[in-house]
Amino acid sequence: MEVEVPEVKSTGDYKKNPVYIYYDWCKRCGICVAFCPTGALGRRADGSPYVPHPEKCIHCEMCDRLCPDFAITGAKR
Repeated sequence: MEVEVPEVKSTGDYKKNPVYIYYDWCKRCGICVAFCPTGALGRRADGSPYVPHPEKCIHCEMCDRLCPDFAITGAKR
């Protein structure tokens, strides 16, 4: 049996962005932004999350744990 895995788009280089956001999976619920303890995450006008303040990220992975769609994951250093 073959399984087709869809291509996902991430935010790119983990050195610039401490999390990867898979926009194709994200339903723009805002949970990751609401529970980010340092304010590293923000929301664009369309509701999608992004990382306006990567220097504030403490790699707690709260966004990763709370995302109901597994659309965001913390990048390991």
